Amino acid sequence: MSDTLPALGEDEIRQRLARELPHWYYENGWIRRKYRTEGWKGTLMVVNAVGHLAEAAWHHPDLAVSYAFVIVKLCTHSAKGVTERDFALASRIEALIQWQPAREGGVLEGTPNDDQRFRYIKYD
Repeated sequence: MSDTLPALGEDEIRQRLARELPHWYYENGWIRRKYRTEGWKGTLMVVNAVGHLAEAAWHHPDLAVSYAFVIVKLCTHSAKGVTERDFALASRIEALIQWQPAREGGVLEGTPNDDQRFRYIKYD
């Protein structure tokens, strides 16, 4: 394991969240994000995607899981606060969960959002 990164100050955390991760917020020593889904299937997809990224990064968030949402909480326990590691993983999570191929205009069309049978996440 690499050396412990220093914890960031609360003002810096809030400024960076506003600038880099506007749907995330700081509360009780953690950066957090609530992802709303269309139901259990979407919730499980979000949990599994976050799990894959966290394991690959070897940095593991706390998750609160319910029928139609997932709350992701990140802090670096060894630093007793939020570090660059938390921002890096949050950015990866955000990019993956919010990815909408249809908006890119490429060959990947994305799920049909106008048909409830196929929607699984509520995008921001």
